Amino acid sequence: MEKRQEVYTSGSPWEDQVGYSRVVRIGNIIEVAGTAPLQSDLSSSNAYLQAKSCLKIIQESLKKVGANLEDVVRTRMYVTDISRWKEYGKAHQEFFGDIKPVTSMVEVAALIDPKMLIEIEATAVVTH
Repeated sequence: MEKRQEVYTSGSPWEDQVGYSRVVRIGNIIEVAGTAPLQSDLSSSNAYLQAKSCLKIIQESLKKVGANLEDVVRTRMYVTDISRWKEYGKAHQEFFGDIKPVTSMVEVAALIDPKMLIEIEATAVVTH
């Protein structure tokens, strides 16, 4: 049986430098790579806005492979300051409050850009 893989790249320079895709879909399973805020959102140290930016990118990326937020079963949030969990959580709740995927929020020492406060991954399973 041939494995069918659908790949979506966003054009981020890091994708080619590191060798990864924004989204990979195999059958009904979708993985969204660690998603950081848009460059325009990095000028602010607002944790809520950075998290919201990540989630909007994830939402748009899922659409590219025929999925939506309702298909998300897991998110992983990597944050540089866990004491700001309420700000990150507020954005996550706005996108997933009714969906309630499982999630993790883990503090890390740093992300690839020192202005980044958060990076989010997502796993989705399409059942429709």
